[in-house]
Amino acid sequence: MRATMRLYILASGSRGNAAVVEGPTGSVLVDCGLSRRELHRRAALVGCDLDRVCAILVTHEHGDHTSGLSVICNHFDGPVYATAGTAMARAHLTRLPLSAVSNDCRLELGGMIVQGFPLSHDVSDPMCFRFEVVESHRVVDAIAWATDTGYLTASAMHALHGCRILGIEANHDPQALADGPYPRFLKNRIAGDTGHLSNAQAAEALPDLITSDTQTVVAMHVSQENNRADLAAQALAQAVNARLDPPGGSVAHAAGGRLTVCVSSQTEPMAFR
Repeated sequence: MRATMRLYILASGSRGNAAVVEGPTGSVLVDCGLSRRELHRRAALVGCDLDRVCAILVTHEHGDHTSGLSVICNHFDGPVYATAGTAMARAHLTRLPLSAVSNDCRLELGGMIVQGFPLSHDVSDPMCFRFEVVESHRVVDAIAWATDTGYLTASAMHALHGCRILGIEANHDPQALADGPYPRFLKNRIAGDTGHLSNAQAAEALPDLITSDTQTVVAMHVSQENNRADLAAQALAQAVNARLDPPGGSVAHAAGGRLTVCVSSQTEPMAFR
């Protein structure tokens, strides 16, 4: 695949999430769990032009994905898409001009085909997205990710397969979660089928998702309490026979350098081209 899109992960984690996919004719903001000021500050750091955003997509209602939406919508004239379940799940969302779509919606935005797919999380009706650029009836570029899900649904596995840039949740290390300070009910929630993917679950799925078209794998929504970047990187790297560089770090390379494994950040924006 050739790069016709860019992915900017401005924040990923339980304290705030926001990402921008830049397409040939416009960009799409996915979630906004940051203040408007912080969103713009981080976008500027990685050269992401928020003036190109033509639509906003909302994955689900949790505050780390929606806390900044109310202010953003006051300064945005384009469509904001969410499932009906998400749109009605929180009082502040019911007051926003959200356009209801199904969790398997198909949209054309910014010169990209955006395909929704359902996830398994303890919310009303969550979804995530695959972005494609199609030329002459052929997919020439694809970006997708899935976070905030206790397991990968069949449709999620299908959507994540063969992307040039693949993001996959690696929320927690099972042992770190078990030994950590969280109360038992919260540990059970996180590790359950409507919680979050562990490093091990992400690593198990990865060999079935990557192809020769895959250039970048990004571990996302990495817990600051129950995980470490190096643990997430190591788990995913081992799954694809990649080598950490340097050893013990959070970046790995495989396939003669054609595949990179890295870890997103809660505090530092990242750009992928």
